[in-house]
Amino acid sequence: MSVKTSLKFSSAAAILVGLTSVPALAQDADEADARRLDTVVTTAQRVEQDAQDVPISITTVSDEKLDNLKAGGADIRFLSARVPSVIAESSFGRAFPRFYIRGYGNTDFDLNSTQPVSLVYDDIPYENPILKGYPVFDMEAVEVLRGPQGTLFGRNTPGGIIKFDSVKPSQEFDAYVRGSYGTYNTIDLEGAVGGALTDKLSARLSVLHQSRDDYVDNGFTGEADAFEGFEVTSGRLQFLLEATESLDLLLNIHGLTNEGSARLFRANIIDQGQRGLGSNFDRDTVFFDGGDGNPLTQDSAGVNFKAVKDFQNGWDFTYIFGHETTETFSRGDIDGGALGPNGIIPSGPFRFPSDTSGGIDDLTQTTHEARFAFDDGGPLRGQTGLFVFDEEVTITSLAYAGDFAFSGATRSQDSQSYGVFGSLSYDVSDQLTVSGGLRYTDDEKDFVATRNVGTPLGPLMESVSDEQFSWDLSATYAVNEEVNLYGRIARGYRGPSVQGRIVFGDTISTADSETVISYEAGAKTELLDNRVRLNGNVFYYEISDQQLTVVGGTNNTVQLINADKGEAYGFEADLEAVVTENLLVTGGLSYNKTEIKDDLLLSPGCGGPICTILDPAVVVNGVTRYNISGNSFPNAPEWIANATARYSIPIESGELYAFTDWAYKGDTNFFLYESVEFFQEGYWEGGLRFGYASDHGYDLSVFGRNITDEDALTGGIDFTTLTGFVNEPQTFGVELRYDF
Repeated sequence: MSVKTSLKFSSAAAILVGLTSVPALAQDADEADARRLDTVVTTAQRVEQDAQDVPISITTVSDEKLDNLKAGGADIRFLSARVPSVIAESSFGRAFPRFYIRGYGNTDFDLNSTQPVSLVYDDIPYENPILKGYPVFDMEAVEVLRGPQGTLFGRNTPGGIIKFDSVKPSQEFDAYVRGSYGTYNTIDLEGAVGGALTDKLSARLSVLHQSRDDYVDNGFTGEADAFEGFEVTSGRLQFLLEATESLDLLLNIHGLTNEGSARLFRANIIDQGQRGLGSNFDRDTVFFDGGDGNPLTQDSAGVNFKAVKDFQNGWDFTYIFGHETTETFSRGDIDGGALGPNGIIPSGPFRFPSDTSGGIDDLTQTTHEARFAFDDGGPLRGQTGLFVFDEEVTITSLAYAGDFAFSGATRSQDSQSYGVFGSLSYDVSDQLTVSGGLRYTDDEKDFVATRNVGTPLGPLMESVSDEQFSWDLSATYAVNEEVNLYGRIARGYRGPSVQGRIVFGDTISTADSETVISYEAGAKTELLDNRVRLNGNVFYYEISDQQLTVVGGTNNTVQLINADKGEAYGFEADLEAVVTENLLVTGGLSYNKTEIKDDLLLSPGCGGPICTILDPAVVVNGVTRYNISGNSFPNAPEWIANATARYSIPIESGELYAFTDWAYKGDTNFFLYESVEFFQEGYWEGGLRFGYASDHGYDLSVFGRNITDEDALTGGIDFTTLTGFVNEPQTFGVELRYDF
């Protein structure tokens, strides 16, 4: 960590500690009109519970904090470093987010990849990474569940879950509209309206529109404002039929269109022998000779159906159906540079141009879940059920020389999975509750790849399958009304994977299933008459046969490998406190120490002599590889911190308020190997909002994102150039919201 970053970290930590000091809280604890923290309701165990009673490390993001983090047209990556132990990044633009929890994730950029962190949207697990980019709007809450969640949720959840729950229809009329305008002609419109259609039928319509003008010039062609614009429109229509006092039927129809610029890969923005952004970086200019405009398009649609039957004897039955479809296309100048009349633009190492496209021609995901739950108010509670998953995806990839496609391949994958699960909780006493769960999962994948442009190859076929058990055991002990202690042991599982990027290579690679054992212990507290909520935990987990993805390098390829083990340990802390009647603060801090453990695990390095690799070189059959055993997981910073503060001044007919939020992402290595260049030192990003909230329903404010104008690498392309992609720019805007 640099001296500058250390000073920033220390200063922010000191501010947070000062704001949340116990003496300040105690001084105001007797104020009759002091605010209290609301109870946080979670469905982490598929039933509504107070989050303080659940033996899982949970962070929720809702209400005003959520609105501020996604201000100004932000996509789902706004969660990165805003929650302890959570990182989100993408090399695909405003789609294909890759999530990491406690350092556990997957850097694979192929369109049939899997991830150990699952995204569950309105009870439906979104498996393909393209589906995971669905916008966040009209939300009841966002929950992050850390650690394996394989007993009760979907599939591929050994790292954890990010769970989105939209606002549901009700008999009460509810409506709002929110609009903002900001830098780069950014428009962000959101609204919803809901209420009763009959005394049994209610509906809710939610819509979102986000757009931004292109603002990055192409210095090679001379085209001004050529890249980085986007236009996203999404909608959700829900109907809730309360057919009887014991039967509810919910229909959810949703869709998305996304058009804009794909990720901008910027050549030679890293200086050889140096960390972070280098002397060639210019946020407003790139030099592209390919990509055909760098387009990204996506069209998605889906329908969910949920039926809940209460037998009114302690038993209820839930059935959930999900059907999701998507098509997407992206083409980009992957090398990020150009060969101009005067040589290489911009200056720096360059070997050959790379202009490629990839698209999902068709993806269909269908899921069924049926479960029975029992809770008659006694000491024993439980649930059991069945989950069925089916996905079919067809992918086309092309490589270009100018407008000519010289190599291309199609891939298809059919994935089928089913799981049988059950869990029980028992109140041993008024203070002690023990719980346990078990899930059996059967996974099968059939993969076919054919090179049909250029030198013919294939069809190459591969089938993988596995059967595994996931389980968890936990205990919660209520020391008193303010303090709960818990411990949890869990086993998670991610099924086998297949990749065949034969546009550039000639082989298919596979990775065996990975399993993880996780140990966690923590305390959840509500102190000073519910004015302070402080939760913390320590954890350790070990991954067996860890799936890793070798990406990039000289061949711009993807290769799957298994490490013998991966290991991690650390802690997380969450704080929410009412400092005074008008000042609310939150804070989060996490430490994740990760390590790849193998006697000898080899990976290729960067293409050409462009980077300074720090790992031991090993020559096998005349080919140089690097031993990555002992390295940290990629995209796994040790330290993540976040803080928010809201201060209000009551005035006649409303209040003036200020809200600020800050997030720290620690030192980050981007690849399996360690190098000087493909590394970003830790940095802070902050946001700020000033506004007036009227008692008459409207809220007018001005806001800024990345207010310190921080420029930082968030990833790299390492096959021939010192190419990287960067964080979101500084933006400012004005917003108006009206609640009817």
